[in-house]
Amino acid sequence: MAQYAVLIYADDSAHAPEATAADTASCDQHADELAAADSMLTAYALTPRDMATSLRAGSVTRGPFIDSREVVAGFYVIEAPDLDAALAIAGTNPVLREGGGVEVRPVHSGGVVERVGAQPIA
Repeated sequence: MAQYAVLIYADDSAHAPEATAADTASCDQHADELAAADSMLTAYALTPRDMATSLRAGSVTRGPFIDSREVVAGFYVIEAPDLDAALAIAGTNPVLREGGGVEVRPVHSGGVVERVGAQPIA
């Protein structure tokens, strides 16, 4: 079955370090529903934009890579038989009712990287 990344765009992430269960309830319920349906493979919630640090050749900047109204608040990977099914699954994301959006992209390759005897880069 094909895999699709669903990128979540919102004014900011609901997952601040001090976030309460009420703050993340719609996100958590949606994740639980996708997991129960065996659609979700992995999911990651990102912290708010003010915690981002961006790198470009020769510079480091506090904040998101692109200054825009919406930022990537998180992403998850789903399995679906085709793009239409993936769009139907992504269309249930609560961010759509809350004024944000999602982007669905087929996953080309990748997966969990096994760390065998890994040494830190820095």
